[in-house]
Amino acid sequence: MMTGKRLVISALVLAFAQLGFLSWIIASRAAILRNGKEVLLKIEPVDPRDLLRGDYIVLGYDISRIPVKMIANIAPDKQSSDDTSIVVRLKKGADGYWTPTAAWFGTAPTPAAADEADISGHVAAGWDLRGEGMTIAPDYGIERFYLPEGEGMAVQSDMRVRPFGIKLALAADGTAQIKALMDSDKTLFEEPLY
Repeated sequence: MMTGKRLVISALVLAFAQLGFLSWIIASRAAILRNGKEVLLKIEPVDPRDLLRGDYIVLGYDISRIPVKMIANIAPDKQSSDDTSIVVRLKKGADGYWTPTAAWFGTAPTPAAADEADISGHVAAGWDLRGEGMTIAPDYGIERFYLPEGEGMAVQSDMRVRPFGIKLALAADGTAQIKALMDSDKTLFEEPLY
């Protein structure tokens, strides 16, 4: 009889731990969306369909291709990138879209100014850091946006003829969450907090 009680108690403790972990993940995302600094990035469409999750847009940004010469802290003898983090400093342009102005492997040496924002990403090992005109492609975790079923092809077609953007929310540490898909200054689809 005592073994049965321990089993039930163990199962309940495990269930509450899992529930707490999932709640923490959802609350973290919602906190960034609610309180993060908003930036708007221009996007480029790629492909709008996932058999398991429905319509989506694969997003490319100006920050998806960082010129190696923009990365301020590359050692002179460094030939290729390590599997590491990257911070890209953004500044708002006259057109309302934010563009990269500087980048660092690891962390930024100084905090972003009031009119700037930092976005954190990840760089895989093996990117060539030597050649003139070379770029690297960081992953920020914001490369897909899921749409209601049947909307992907229409949005992708529209993206080819007029400017679209993604409104991001950035946490203080540079973690990004997609907040909304924008058609010029009109919000098409907004991500719910929960």
